[in-house]
Amino acid sequence: MKPIKTQLLNKPVRLVVPVLISACILLSSNSFAAPLEEVVVTAELIETNVLKLPNSVTVIDSLAIEQRAARQLEDLLNLAPNVNYASGASRGRFIQIRGIGERSEFQEPLINSVGVVLDGIDLTGVSLGASSLDLKQMEVLRGPQGTLYGANALAGLINLVSNAPTQEFEAKVDFAIEDYNGLEFGGVLSGPLNDSTGYRLAVKRFESDGFTDNVFLGRQDTNNISETSARLKLVSQVSEKLNVDTTLFLADINNGYDAFSLDNTRQTYSDRPGRDTQETVGASIVARYLLSNTDSIEAIVSYADTDMAYSFDEDWSHPGICDGTACDSALFGFDWFYISEDSYERQNTNTTVDLRWLHAAEKFDWVGGIYYRDQSIDLLRQYTFNEGDFSSRLDTQNLAAYGQFNFSLNDTLTLVTGLRVEKRDNDYLDTSGQTAQPDENLWGGRIALEYKPNERDFLYALLSRGYKPGGFNLDESIDPNLREFDTETMLNYELGYKSSLLDNRLRIQFSLFYQDRDAIQSKQSVVSSIATGQVGGACPCSFTDFTDNASSGRNRGGELELDLSVSDSLRLSATFGILDTSFDDFLSFEHVQADRDAGIPFNLNGREQAHAPSYQFVLSANWQMTERLSLFSSVEGKDEFYFSDRHEERSDAYELINMELRYTRDQWSLALYAKNLSDELVKTRGFGSFGNDPRKFYETEPYNQFAAPRVIGVRGNYSF
Repeated sequence: MKPIKTQLLNKPVRLVVPVLISACILLSSNSFAAPLEEVVVTAELIETNVLKLPNSVTVIDSLAIEQRAARQLEDLLNLAPNVNYASGASRGRFIQIRGIGERSEFQEPLINSVGVVLDGIDLTGVSLGASSLDLKQMEVLRGPQGTLYGANALAGLINLVSNAPTQEFEAKVDFAIEDYNGLEFGGVLSGPLNDSTGYRLAVKRFESDGFTDNVFLGRQDTNNISETSARLKLVSQVSEKLNVDTTLFLADINNGYDAFSLDNTRQTYSDRPGRDTQETVGASIVARYLLSNTDSIEAIVSYADTDMAYSFDEDWSHPGICDGTACDSALFGFDWFYISEDSYERQNTNTTVDLRWLHAAEKFDWVGGIYYRDQSIDLLRQYTFNEGDFSSRLDTQNLAAYGQFNFSLNDTLTLVTGLRVEKRDNDYLDTSGQTAQPDENLWGGRIALEYKPNERDFLYALLSRGYKPGGFNLDESIDPNLREFDTETMLNYELGYKSSLLDNRLRIQFSLFYQDRDAIQSKQSVVSSIATGQVGGACPCSFTDFTDNASSGRNRGGELELDLSVSDSLRLSATFGILDTSFDDFLSFEHVQADRDAGIPFNLNGREQAHAPSYQFVLSANWQMTERLSLFSSVEGKDEFYFSDRHEERSDAYELINMELRYTRDQWSLALYAKNLSDELVKTRGFGSFGNDPRKFYETEPYNQFAAPRVIGVRGNYSF
């Protein structure tokens, strides 16, 4: 097992400790500071104060979202400890929690480890459409959430909650202008339709040229951002006992994708830049019927229809790139460069029905439910080196029954138990004639003991079991012994302490966890040469992804969150995550050879798992300098991590500085903001097992995609 690198922890620790000591001194000298507001989590179905929840949870409120000028999930994920993301697209839409999660999606069916839900609409796997539009809060639940959310929540869940309609008419318009021709505008209308129904309509659009300079085409917008989202929310008091909430959601994303450079810079040579688009139409209806003072029935029906297109220029170059270089065709009598495009179009239709009975009493709370999910995914792949187009269809049905029970054993102890049993049916067919109909019976659950010695302190011990269904690899180039892979399961052991101190001016959340993973699903690849006429051992290569099972692995660490109201004008926050991961064995098949360079999986025993940085931290301060002027600043950092289980390429450790200076007067505000103020070069995706540059005769070297550079902008809003 790889030890936690204490020398790398020194830097963030040196940043955290002085801030905490200074804050405590200020707190002790100021007994009149404003108390912190209560934070309520909705993802557990029965609304619960975050300090009374036996789970490691981060809640990011609307103020934090606004201060970061956040537009998509990737802008917010770093605020939660032990949460990471991978790009390989126009946005970071592949999420990992405690080192567990997917990093890419190509031809093979993908099973997600992190669920994403927006107002009851299941956006798992299509989270590019999950914008920050008019959000009340984002809830990040770490660890298996299988009891209530099932197969797509092995690592955790992200629950997005939008603002509710207001009782009186309100309206707001927003705008922002920033570097790289960034332009944002939007607005909100909210109020009552009649005595029983309120509405809230929110719309936002953001455009940017992106951060890529395409040298060959002479364009700076080939990795552009063009995103529109809209939501209509209706809340109706149909009768004294019946409430019905309706949400309609639209996302229209038309982003470019031209992110990888042969020179490992933001200058590209592609002649046919790709795209990363998504159109999602979603809806949810939540009906709550009050049976008594303690009992209610809740029915949720959601629907999401998504069309996605993802394509890229696989050669990252253009005809003529060898002219005047060492690979000039005049020197060899043939062209070294190759031309290749790869395109994936998906239609994802997802319908869910969730029927629940909720009982909330002083000594005994419980939730019981029946869940059904019907999902179909149609894929069309067009690839230069395929003889024809490839298409497939995957139909999946999930039927589950679940329950969670909270028993008050006495005034200080509460026992929490939960169980979910789920049946999953699949039906797969593609144009190569491959078919599969795997069915599985799955189960997960939790048991927790809560200890509340007083109104201030809360301690818990948690054991939870999560699962991720097995699947299949159907490409003909895959070894028949690797065609199917097994279900991954995980036992999560967690100890936590939460408290509100100093008259609710200091909020603490602390957790330690140990996760025992069995049959880890790990993505690997088979490599094959693309015939271009070149000589020697070098080659541009085609990769066929497949998923296989490691025998086991361990993920352990801790999370700390602090929120401090130092005075009426100063608030400090800190989050800190430590993570240590390893494979215990990979692989268990005797026929596998230890040849990483050939794209064949080898024994990774003892190596860190991919996208699992050893530490993450965020320090932030909100200072109300005057009645109208405020300053927000934050420092966030992350350790290096492996990009993949297939190669040795790693990210670099980094620290980012973000700031906002805001002026507020009456009904309007104006803010100057800076993201990544020190202009750090942050790697969000990397490859290290192939070469793609004909000028170097396809010598194997690492390639990286980068996050945004320094961005400075101005935004404002007006309310009326």
